[in-house]
Amino acid sequence: MIDALAIYTEVDRAKAWIARHQGKKPHFACILGFTDTGLIPGISAAGATPHDRQFTAIADAEFLVNGIQPNPEFPLPPLHVGISPVFISRAVIEALKIPVTVLNAGLPRSPAILAVDLGGAPARCVSTGNAIDLQIVHHLFNQGLKWGEKLAQSADYLVLGECVVGGTTTALAVLTGLGIDAIGKINSSHPVCNHTQKWELVQQGLRQSHCDSVGDPFAVVAAVGDPMQIVVAGMTIAASRICGVLLAGGTQMLAVYALAEALVQTKAIVWNPEQILIGTTRWVAEDPTGDTIGLAKTLQNVSLIATRLSFAESRWKALQMYEQGFVKEGVGAGGCAIAATVFQSWGQAELLAAIEHLIEQRNQQIE
Repeated sequence: MIDALAIYTEVDRAKAWIARHQGKKPHFACILGFTDTGLIPGISAAGATPHDRQFTAIADAEFLVNGIQPNPEFPLPPLHVGISPVFISRAVIEALKIPVTVLNAGLPRSPAILAVDLGGAPARCVSTGNAIDLQIVHHLFNQGLKWGEKLAQSADYLVLGECVVGGTTTALAVLTGLGIDAIGKINSSHPVCNHTQKWELVQQGLRQSHCDSVGDPFAVVAAVGDPMQIVVAGMTIAASRICGVLLAGGTQMLAVYALAEALVQTKAIVWNPEQILIGTTRWVAEDPTGDTIGLAKTLQNVSLIATRLSFAESRWKALQMYEQGFVKEGVGAGGCAIAATVFQSWGQAELLAAIEHLIEQRNQQIE
């Protein structure tokens, strides 16, 4: 089983986590959010145009829950290259019957599937330095604590995924606001990360906010964050006291972990970091245009692992594009693939077969 996974940091902690949860079925929670940062031209490839990117999260959530449908209310938006990572997540949860909860942390419009409305709001652009009202940040944190505890009580472990277009830029912003050097270490959905564009937006936002770089974590999120981050930080803290937590993502979940750690330290909150693992795809972890592993080492005591899933031999060109650096991750794709390995010992063959079967079904419907 371990051959299907790559462990990059805190190897012993990761192996112990995997051993504790082997053969156990997770509960997958996907937290949706939105930031106007995602509408900036060129900032993200998760939707071919800014207009398309307004619908990415709600379309991905609908596909995640419903799978192939004849007339989806929100069809998956077109990408310049590749295919949404939600195909990876959906293939796993459909085949292994993994329970799913979708939480709306702050979207411009409601998704067409049953989702928990957390009473949040979309974030303004990072560059404003005034991304989310502080009272909403506090409210969302409390909702995260509540739902983390609630879902953990009936699960062997939680897989926490996200869908926030522009979220790697807000990740950079929050990491920087917390005093962590993340410049040049962030990933993106582009084959070559747009570090300069992200960093200019982050600098502008932090200047506008006058945010103390080592100050209140709530204030950092309010200044330059997105609504998903504070929710998942709260869920992680609360759930870690009860069960295992797999933070399903790369840069964005490293930022969530850093945020949770800052909240624990500054607010004297109890958690159990031994229960937490960060899991992504190797396309993120080994992205030569970022430094996910270096960022994990900067945070210290963080276990970063990845699925070794490869699309090099896929018969679908849209999947082959992942091997050229496009898309990489999202909607908990890496975490779901890891969960399939931990739960049912799935390796490359089983994962690829399930994902390709789903694409084949989609293509037959289109024809």
